Amino acid sequence: MNFIDPHIHIASRTTDDLAVMARMGCVLVAEPAFWMGYDRSGTNSFHDYFRQLTEWEPRRCANYGIHHCVWMGINAKEAEDVGFAREVIAELPQFLDRPDVLGVGEIGLHKCTKNEVATLEALIDLALSSNEQMLFHTPHLEDKYKGTRMILDLLANEPRVDPARVCIDHCEEHTIRLALEAGCWAGITLYPTTKATPERTADMVELYGSERLLVNSSADWGPSNPLAVPDFMFTMRKRGHGPAAIRQTVYDNPLRFMRASRNFRFTPPDGSSA
Repeated sequence: MNFIDPHIHIASRTTDDLAVMARMGCVLVAEPAFWMGYDRSGTNSFHDYFRQLTEWEPRRCANYGIHHCVWMGINAKEAEDVGFAREVIAELPQFLDRPDVLGVGEIGLHKCTKNEVATLEALIDLALSSNEQMLFHTPHLEDKYKGTRMILDLLANEPRVDPARVCIDHCEEHTIRLALEAGCWAGITLYPTTKATPERTADMVELYGSERLLVNSSADWGPSNPLAVPDFMFTMRKRGHGPAAIRQTVYDNPLRFMRASRNFRFTPPDGSSA
């Protein structure tokens, strides 16, 4: 069965990873801009990184028959210096019109500080002014509920926001209902050390249904698994879920969400119009 990984950091993965993902049925990935594990020293570093995401990584993926999409933004871990963040934000418009740029992301909160909120407000304004979809990073562990609530409150207070064009990512058991009740898409990240396991993710699918749910690996430079989505598919099969139910979560849903982006260009290999 073909699948889509709607949140994976291809720039951190090897060509061996891409080859095995393709063999397992991956046909489409979406790569959000994020923190590379160190603080960048200037806007030129971001500019080159944005070029890497929109120029080089799509070609790398294409070598293995995987279509590559991207989100442009500044991650919450780099949002504390508001002045510097605004310089980076000024670089984003020139990339938003590039092919297969899905919107602004991943953006959000890390420690839920006042400065992070100021940067996030500027990024939300950019997205709305440019008619872009948005992908939100929610904080880890003890800050997750507070940060998720803060993000949703910001969106609720902005009349230009269409929740159907927003994904609240890294949802867990105590935050997924918040995202869904707000009318947003809820992303569940399969991660070996934090976030959710395939078993917990299957629990959430069974509890809340598949509508507006996205499952991703968020595989990056740390402990992570680029085959996490197939692991989830296997777990669903073990629980007795049929191919149609599994396909909705790992293929139909991400394809439907991405198709709302104005620069999305993808022809499914099976010719479907999901």
